[in-house]
Amino acid sequence: MIRRTLLEWESIRYGEGADEIPPNAADRIAAVAAASPLAGRGGGGVLEHGRKALRARGVVGVIACNGCALEILPKIDIPGEDGEQATGSIRRRLVHMLAVALDLKIDAGQVTALDWQRETLLEILIRLFSEKLVDAVRQGMPRRYVEHADDLPALRGRLNVTRQFTALAVEPSRLACRYDALTPDIALNRIMKAAIIRLSAISRTTDNQRRLRELAFAYADIADVAVSALRWDDVVLDRTNGRWRELLNLARLLLGDRFQTTSSGGSEGFSLLFEMNMLFEEYIARMLKRALADTDLRVVSQGGRLYCLETEDQRKVFQTRPDILIKRGATVLQVIDTKWKRISARIDDPKRGVSQADVYQMMAYGRLYRCNKLTLLYPHHHQAGCEEGVIGDYAVTSSSDRLELFSIDVSRSESIKERLAGTCSFSFQGGGEAAA
Repeated sequence: MIRRTLLEWESIRYGEGADEIPPNAADRIAAVAAASPLAGRGGGGVLEHGRKALRARGVVGVIACNGCALEILPKIDIPGEDGEQATGSIRRRLVHMLAVALDLKIDAGQVTALDWQRETLLEILIRLFSEKLVDAVRQGMPRRYVEHADDLPALRGRLNVTRQFTALAVEPSRLACRYDALTPDIALNRIMKAAIIRLSAISRTTDNQRRLRELAFAYADIADVAVSALRWDDVVLDRTNGRWRELLNLARLLLGDRFQTTSSGGSEGFSLLFEMNMLFEEYIARMLKRALADTDLRVVSQGGRLYCLETEDQRKVFQTRPDILIKRGATVLQVIDTKWKRISARIDDPKRGVSQADVYQMMAYGRLYRCNKLTLLYPHHHQAGCEEGVIGDYAVTSSSDRLELFSIDVSRSESIKERLAGTCSFSFQGGGEAAA
C-alpha cells in the first residue's frame, strides 16, 4: 500500500522516493479526486494534476485508490515540532476541529490512545467510530416496538377486520393480525450496519478490521440497506438512547456527502474530503457560541440574509449571508467573516495579504446591517511577524465603522474559547451575566 501525506497548497512530485508518488498511482489518485463534488466543474478543485507533480488545494482529507492513498492535511504551524511528530499533531488538531464542527465528543482517554503519527485521518475516524460502537453495543443494542401485519393461526394483538372478511374470508383458519413487536431491526441500527459494511471495505489497519468484523457479527440480524435508501428521518433519539447521538453524527459523516466512492475514469476508489474554508467557519462559529453561552449575546451562523439591491418593481436581489453575526436582541453588534488563508507579515505586504474584495464585502455588511464593528478572522501562523489577536485595526473612511483583522492560533486548544471571545469583548460591558 503506497501512502503519502502532504499539506494543503503543497505539491508532491512524481517518482519512487519516500517523498514522491509513483506516476501511475498519481494518475489513479487524480482520477478519484476529480470525481469528488468538491473538484468543481473543471475537476481540479481538490488536486491539480500537473506534468511533474500533484498539487493540493484548499481541501483536506484522504483520497484512496487501488493500493495507494494520499492524505492531505491543513497547513497548521506546530511550534517546536517537525516531521512525523508535527504531522501527528496536525491530525490531532484537524480531528479536534471536526469534532467541534460536527458536535462529536471525544474523551481524553480515546485521544491519548490514538496513534496520531502512523494512522491516517481516515483510519483515526474509523477507529473512533468502531471503538465507540463496540462500547455502545456491549451496553445493549437499541430496540423499538414496530407494528407488524401478518396472517396467523391464533389472534395476536388486534384483528384487521377489513382484511379478515375480504382476503381471508375463504380461509377462516388464518387470522389477519396487527401487533407491535420489540425488534432491533430499526432505522438507527440499519444506519450503523451500513457504516460497518462501508468501512470494512476500505479500512486497512488490523485493529480496525478486527473490530469491524466483530461488529458485523453483532449486526448480522439487521437488514442490509443501501446507503441511498437509509431512513435518517425515522431515527428517534430520546432519553433511553441519547448516547447514540454521537455515533449517529459519526455515521452521518462516514456515510454522507463528504465521503465519495467512485468508479469513474476506470479507477475505483473513495475520498473523504473537507473544504477548509467551510470547516474553519463552522469551527469558529461553534466555539464562539460556547464562549458566549453565559452572556446576553447571540451568535448567528450564516444568518442575516438581507438583500443588497432592489429593482424598480421592488424585487430584492443579491442576498447577503455573513459568516457570523454577534447580536444582542435584534441589534447586530459585530459582523465576522472567517478566512482560511495566511495573513502576511507587514514587512512583506502593508495590506497583510487581505483581499480588496473582502474589504469591500465587509464595508457593504457594515452599511447593510448598520454595524460599526467588522472583523476579518484568520488562522494565526508564526511567520506573520506578530502575536495572535488583533493584527490590524482600521477606520472606514467617512464613517464611524472600524474594520479589524484578528488571528486565532488553532494549534493551541487550551483556552481557545476565551481567546476567541476577545474578538467581541467590547460587548461584555453592561451585558447582564457577562458583566459579572
